[in-house]
Amino acid sequence: MPPSSASTSAAEAKPQGASGGVQSLERAFDLLERMADAGGEVGLSELSSSSGLPLPTIHRLMRTLVACGYVRQQPNRRYALGPRLIRLGESASRLLGTWARPYLARLVEETGETANMALLDGDEIVYVAQVPSRHAVRMFTEVGRRVLPHSTGVGKALLANHPPEEVRALLGRTGMPAATEKTITDPDGFLEALADVRRLGYAVDDNEQEIGVRCLAVPVPNSPTSAAISISGPTGRVTEAATDKIVPVLQEVAAQLSVALASQSPA
Repeated sequence: MPPSSASTSAAEAKPQGASGGVQSLERAFDLLERMADAGGEVGLSELSSSSGLPLPTIHRLMRTLVACGYVRQQPNRRYALGPRLIRLGESASRLLGTWARPYLARLVEETGETANMALLDGDEIVYVAQVPSRHAVRMFTEVGRRVLPHSTGVGKALLANHPPEEVRALLGRTGMPAATEKTITDPDGFLEALADVRRLGYAVDDNEQEIGVRCLAVPVPNSPTSAAISISGPTGRVTEAATDKIVPVLQEVAAQLSVALASQSPA
């Protein structure tokens, strides 16, 4: 006996509802990422303009995110990323660092210098993994440490392919305080340094974060989140001659790490 029209309608409604739920979930995550790209706080009209979604839809999604603790509404009626995201982010960063450690260990083995992995988190760089050099004199950056991107090699590597207007906006929000006398403190100078990164394929921090320390960094291509790896060591060891040998190793390890991270993602 063929199914009744009522049964057919119910069967058809179920997958549509499931599809609608998936679409809402995708839209909610998209809004969270747009908020992060905007510095963590936005208004509904800004989200509507950037996402193309109607205001009622955004308002409904934001109400749900607020109720879950992933977004909070400010006194000025704008929306900000909520504290519940911190726990998720910290857990994800630790896991990412765990996956990266074998690749950083290879960097240490082949270059002799301390190897790091860092992410772009909002307007800051956060170090999520490190394998130290075996040298008695070696660099140490605490995992979890946050720094501004303009004074680091990983910061340059991560921002090199961002549109200039986005980079200027970030620098405007953070300022460009001098960590050392070699720190770039001018937006135009920093954009020129980013052009060098694109041309050369790697970034350099030459005494810009700490006097006596030189760092070489490359982005991890196609990473699920903006990530870079680097080596750092005393300027007496990380010389121009050493750079020619170290950069190809950095680039090869970054490519291998990219493949490994992609294999951890769902198909």
